[in-house]
Amino acid sequence: FWIWPVFTLVNNSIGNYQSMATQASPSEEEVADDVLNQILSAIENAPMSSREIFTTCIDKLCRARNLSAAARLLQSLRDRHIYLTPDAYNLLLAAAGDGNDIELLFQIFKDLFVSGESMSSTSYLNLAKAFTNKTDCVLLLRFVKELSELTFPRSATVVNRIIFAFAECGQIDKALLIFDHMKSLKCKPDLITYNTVLGLLGRVGRIDEMLHEFASMKEANIIPDIISYNTLLNSLRKVGRLDMCLVLLKEMGERGLEPDLRTYTALIESFGRSGNIEESLRLFDEMKGRHIRPSIYIYRSLIYNLRKMGKLELAMTLFEELNTCHSDLVGPKNFKRKKR
Repeated sequence: FWIWPVFTLVNNSIGNYQSMATQASPSEEEVADDVLNQILSAIENAPMSSREIFTTCIDKLCRARNLSAAARLLQSLRDRHIYLTPDAYNLLLAAAGDGNDIELLFQIFKDLFVSGESMSSTSYLNLAKAFTNKTDCVLLLRFVKELSELTFPRSATVVNRIIFAFAECGQIDKALLIFDHMKSLKCKPDLITYNTVLGLLGRVGRIDEMLHEFASMKEANIIPDIISYNTLLNSLRKVGRLDMCLVLLKEMGERGLEPDLRTYTALIESFGRSGNIEESLRLFDEMKGRHIRPSIYIYRSLIYNLRKMGKLELAMTLFEELNTCHSDLVGPKNFKRKKR
């Protein structure tokens, strides 16, 4: 039962701060510091994990919309070299974003890095969401530069995750702005950066820009991998650019890259949809000849297109083949995107 006096004091202190915040007082900052000192003193004397209690404090302050109090508590902890749990930092990041306090948002994000805790995608998404309605990106680019210097030599990974988070939040232009800014930093865009950019441009149908960045990638002596080509093929097939699909397939062969299931899926569906069912079937046979396990999607695509073209006998043959080996085929779970 020792835990209850601690939380009672924490609750009372937060309540006192909340009522104090509604009053004009010349000594408000001094009172706030005194309240936070009470919290810190109570927690330091508690046998429970201090980080767990701090997380509870942060949660209560954020729920009470006392962001200034939370910021003071964070500063006090930082001065004592005490770092929070990732959950507490994510609560603060979300609250700072909702409160439009960008400077605090940046400080919390940096504190999370210094803490040495593993950062989840939630932290990066909270950062990106805070800029949803902002048009001035000067502070953002300055922060990206500062963060890249703070996290060097692993800064490329950090900036890549920021770019991905902005893209996931639908802020494509800001993601591209950070990508361009990255070229002037000590950490340069790498293969993962370019694959991310190719993917985000392809998803929104900006095909010409995607192809331009693919060319820039090769000019920067970054060798495309199978992910690069599959990203391009999937984006090009959606807009019916089969001519470019064939060019890329040939280029893959020249680079010694063997097509995988995703490659064949994109090509077989594309040719089938365009009416070139013979090429789809050729690719299907080639895929099986390479001992690549087909997917349910490929069978369904071929059967549908064969029926549409009146090749009912062949469609039935594939349908029977599908039913025979259904349990051995690649299904939906194999195509799920992995979180970064």
